[in-house]
Amino acid sequence: EPSAAPDASPAASSSSAAAAGAEDLAGGVASLSLDERFDLLMSIGEECIQPDELKRLLQNKPVPICYDGFEPSGRMHIAQGVVKAINVNKMIRAGCKVKIWIADWFAQLNNKMGGDLKKIQTVGRYMIEIWKAAGMNLDGVEFLWSSEEINRRANEYWPLVMDIGRKNNIKRITRCCTIMGRSDNEELTAAQIFYPCMQCADIFFLKADICQLGMDQRKVNMLAREYCDDIKRKNKPIILSHHMLPGFKEGQEKMSKSDPTSAIFMEDDEAQVNLKIKQAFCPPKIVDKNPCLEYIQYIVFPWFDKFEVVRKENNGGNKTFLTMDELVADYEAGDLHPADVKPALAKAINEILKPLLYFS
Repeated sequence: EPSAAPDASPAASSSSAAAAGAEDLAGGVASLSLDERFDLLMSIGEECIQPDELKRLLQNKPVPICYDGFEPSGRMHIAQGVVKAINVNKMIRAGCKVKIWIADWFAQLNNKMGGDLKKIQTVGRYMIEIWKAAGMNLDGVEFLWSSEEINRRANEYWPLVMDIGRKNNIKRITRCCTIMGRSDNEELTAAQIFYPCMQCADIFFLKADICQLGMDQRKVNMLAREYCDDIKRKNKPIILSHHMLPGFKEGQEKMSKSDPTSAIFMEDDEAQVNLKIKQAFCPPKIVDKNPCLEYIQYIVFPWFDKFEVVRKENNGGNKTFLTMDELVADYEAGDLHPADVKPALAKAINEILKPLLYFS
């Protein structure tokens, strides 16, 4: 079971089976043309470093390895739950093998769940169950627990971490500490200084061709590319950074687990979803930094391929938008009002979260 506890005895054999299954699936679904696979992967990223390297990778390697990861640290918001499921499924459709790194040791280093590893691992198993219910194609995914894999291959991992540490100064490493949700001028523990060196090492340890993480992880991914220059490695990991959904409040650039009103969480019930969206910042005619429109762009359209608005005839009547450009044009013109958007968005999100009512 990919969701088995890290100390479960059959973990190594089940991991091998999952890896073999992922390769078979990835090989089978890679029936798209090169350009189609490229476009599908590019649709994931707000930024790709570098597109020409990505196309060359797809040309030369039938089953590229994509690395994603997460720190089990509490409740799962919709970006981590639904957006990750959407992106992972795109990677699999593009013919990739996806390794998801369950960073339990990293959560302990970052003092999540009070540094209690057993609690952290329980959260990790919970998150995997959420992704199952959300429709992530787990046949193409291999879940790997960092504590288990690092212990199993310690002779490979720690020399790599040490070499990355030797080749970088403290200032360069602390610049990466924003990956942990910490500011670069915050007082850090020695354990947290370790964290960026380890996350950089993960990329090479997992033999990743593509790093598919959020824009907030960009600094450590760039550190990995710089390390390739240091060791004269030609093939650098490609960085495919997805967009970070904002919080619901004005000026809130990122969702926050510490502020439950800033985001939809995967176990929110219908009433909670309706209330949060009703109270969300959604200025008329303004598209930029409008969280409701971002939810539509990055969640609703990828999920349903449309956005349906139900309204009275004297308010313009019902309308189905098939592209985000069409919706933006109406919204900027004032033909689509926040009072039209919010109920339609709430209905769509509740439909997506229906399979997760069990977790409420």
